[in-house]
Amino acid sequence: MHNKGPIKVEIRGEPGHFQLFRGGEPYTIKGAGIESGELQAFADHGGNSFRTWSVGSKNRSGKELLDEAQRLGLTVALGLPMGKEVWGFDYDDADAVAAQLAEVTAIVAQYKDHPALLCWVIGNELNFDYKNPRVYTAVNDISRMIHRLDPNHPTTTTTAGISATLLADIVARAPDLDFLSVQVYGELYNLPDAVQALQIPMPLMITEWGAVGHWEIESTRWGAPLEDNSSVKAANYLRGYSQVLAPLAGHVVGNYVFFWGQKQEKTPTWYGMFLQSGEETEAIDVMHYIWNNRWPDNRSPSLQDLQLDGAQAQENVTLVAGRQYAAQVFVAAADNHNLKFEWVIMREATATPGGGSYEPTPEILADRVEQSGLPRTTVTAPVDPGPYRLFVYVRDQRGHGAHANIPFLVVAGTGRVTTD
Repeated sequence: MHNKGPIKVEIRGEPGHFQLFRGGEPYTIKGAGIESGELQAFADHGGNSFRTWSVGSKNRSGKELLDEAQRLGLTVALGLPMGKEVWGFDYDDADAVAAQLAEVTAIVAQYKDHPALLCWVIGNELNFDYKNPRVYTAVNDISRMIHRLDPNHPTTTTTAGISATLLADIVARAPDLDFLSVQVYGELYNLPDAVQALQIPMPLMITEWGAVGHWEIESTRWGAPLEDNSSVKAANYLRGYSQVLAPLAGHVVGNYVFFWGQKQEKTPTWYGMFLQSGEETEAIDVMHYIWNNRWPDNRSPSLQDLQLDGAQAQENVTLVAGRQYAAQVFVAAADNHNLKFEWVIMREATATPGGGSYEPTPEILADRVEQSGLPRTTVTAPVDPGPYRLFVYVRDQRGHGAHANIPFLVVAGTGRVTTD
């Protein structure tokens, strides 16, 4: 392993036959998006590269992040900050654009020679609700600056999805980029058709993929999206990789699964591969299998179904305020013993920042569900009518967990309410 100085990274080949090289050798990314997640666990599971959305994180400076990556034999696709139109940044404001370029230039000069650096990620999903294509002129100016200062690391920008119009903007305005990074969730399965139809001329990387997005999935009649449980999600990770990403090798030169950590986005469990309390879920088992071609010795608990008042989430579960109802989760794996079950009721999230921006975690109603520690419990419907969500967290004694939730609507009344 190199201990100091930059290691040259490049992409060689032609459309359909691209390959990433690092230090003159082919480099296969085993990647995840990591903000403040545990890097040691990532390395232990066989990961070798992670992407960030900023230079540092809340508990590590950029140098500390890169130094720790180097110590663990990892590389970093380092995120460079750029303003978004959706946040109010004006790409017609020449002074603001120049100030941003100067800020990013200083970052590149500081980190360009670090041996753990893999590539530069210029902004994140700058196309999210964008109308001004000059954002990609600014991206190109940053890429040109990087290539002047740093001949050793390629440049990219990430997009939320891909379309003919977006691709045309990027090809015309940001030709200096070395490759394009696309972020897709449920749309992952349409990616092969998009690659063929759009005839994308540059190498691709998939810098976010994993769960089906909360905007892409079936909802209750009151608009609450139906989240897959952790076992269904894990199966989707495996299917997405084997059916889409692996066959696209040559077009796609690497991928970073989302998200090696935990975050509140629509729910506390939708995108993270860990529980908030730190346990690993089945999605990590899957990535271990993908990265090592074998399953981990200790597997996470596997779930089948969660029911509230005898109904599943898609049955539009409606409860009467103040009444009591039974809930039960069904564990799939018979060898899961010594499991503990935690039940939580939360108000349905109302924040809609979009694009992965910060969301506050909804209120927990601790007195509305019995903590039996068992796979079944009693729910007392909240007094205030409105939308809520029942969560169950399943934990073993070896640092693994599982989760499921079911949205429900509370109504006032005295008569029995049917679930559909």
